[in-house]
Amino acid sequence: MREALAALELLGIVDVRPGSGTYLRGAASELLPKTLSWGLMLGQQRTRDLIEVRNELEVQAARLAAERATDDELALLREHLDAMRAHHDDLQQFVDADLRFHLQIGLSARNPVLLDLLQSLRSLIRVWVDRALHDEHHIRLATEEHSRVYDAIASRDPERADAAMQDHMRTASQRLVASLDSNGS
Repeated sequence: MREALAALELLGIVDVRPGSGTYLRGAASELLPKTLSWGLMLGQQRTRDLIEVRNELEVQAARLAAERATDDELALLREHLDAMRAHHDDLQQFVDADLRFHLQIGLSARNPVLLDLLQSLRSLIRVWVDRALHDEHHIRLATEEHSRVYDAIASRDPERADAAMQDHMRTASQRLVASLDSNGS
């Protein structure tokens, strides 16, 4: 059930609000068919293209979050980072915290179109994200990168947030592409 709700949240169909419940999003009827049609077209090159687009959108989201995040949103972002640190030995918990970290950045950017695009892209490449983090070295590196992104956003420095997210997306992309190549998709 938890994984199904997480998948629906990533697809942009529901909003999960800790302590409150799970709520259906209004635009879900428009987002789901598009996400499913994109998923049908995925191949190795299409996935590489999606990774490139996602990278740029993540950078833009980090830049906007540095300008717009509230103190409460920064606290949530910190909680997700702390959860990543606490779950280096539990890959699924780590990946879930990673996804929530990125989702919170998207929410903090306060741009619903950007958020919807990011959620669609994340859902399409999620299987590769899950496969790309498979050893302690990559998990530690990803945590360090997320920490730099958090620090830049928390200091409300859009340029630093941009640079930190670019660095993170570069290494995350390398892991994703290596995962694609090793699976011969």
